[in-house]
Amino acid sequence: MRHNPDYDFGDGAALRDLIREHPWMTLVTHVPERGVVASHYPVLLEDDPDDIVLVSHVGRPDERLHELGRHESMAIIYGPHGYVSPSWYGTSPAVPTWNFAVAHLYGTPEILSDDENLQVLDRLVAHFEAPLPEPHLMRQTTENAAYAERIVRGTVGFRMRIERVEAKEKMSQDKPAEVVGRVISALEQPGPYQNAPLARRMAHINGVA
Repeated sequence: MRHNPDYDFGDGAALRDLIREHPWMTLVTHVPERGVVASHYPVLLEDDPDDIVLVSHVGRPDERLHELGRHESMAIIYGPHGYVSPSWYGTSPAVPTWNFAVAHLYGTPEILSDDENLQVLDRLVAHFEAPLPEPHLMRQTTENAAYAERIVRGTVGFRMRIERVEAKEKMSQDKPAEVVGRVISALEQPGPYQNAPLARRMAHINGVA
């Protein structure tokens, strides 16, 4: 990732919030003699006050493609992002750009036992079902629990303690307040680049009420 201290993501709390709010990762591993392998899965934070620890799973045979647990992997987490037109700035000269929040998280996955993997799958389902009026939990019925225990064999759970982080958040911090306000307003308007999540993130990062 391009080194730019102006856009460094900040403290660990902000990074944890990004993962909680955008729990979809791209897992990338360089495997000797095979090259780069990438997969995409939901992810949760483990409850660890000291370190950032991710838990998730991959479907078979992805664990063999990644040689999971034998090499360092990178989990990419994407926050809000989108196109910013120079026509919104109200200043000249101006060029187009792309605002974004993204984190590259590096660590070596630890493969979980079937029991631990089942617990992680249980947490994932509970987490994503919780907002629904009638959550469909993995162990909601005996039949459902038995089915979950069968399909767990088709997945490989892992825990990944993060050893290195590269995180950037480019939200027009280098622009005057009036320009930031115009960009946020443009992102909120109906049109081809309407992007309410990016507008909210820009407002939060730049302290716009």
